[in-house]
Amino acid sequence: MKKLTLVMSLKAQQDVCDYLRMMPQVHGFTLSHVEGHSEQSETNPMLSVRDKVVGYTPHARIDVVLGAVEISDVLKALKDLREEGHIKDLFYWVSPVDKSGYL
Repeated sequence: MKKLTLVMSLKAQQDVCDYLRMMPQVHGFTLSHVEGHSEQSETNPMLSVRDKVVGYTPHARIDVVLGAVEISDVLKALKDLREEGHIKDLFYWVSPVDKSGYL
């Protein structure tokens, strides 16, 4: 098993969540609101005036545990969604999951 982590703008959150809920490979996920800290360049088009003042950009983070095949399917579907223009600036990474379960 692996954990797929997605980080996106708050604007993309609803579209990505709706899309994941429709996917048969995804049985559930965790959504968190996080702060993105990076270079505070005046020429960075992703930073609003508010972001430049407070020093971070608000983002949403989704964590979902899937099998390797399912992760490939989900990533391909998200890439298709991006190409259709529904989302942009979606950052992801995949991490191994040694164990999971309920206690």
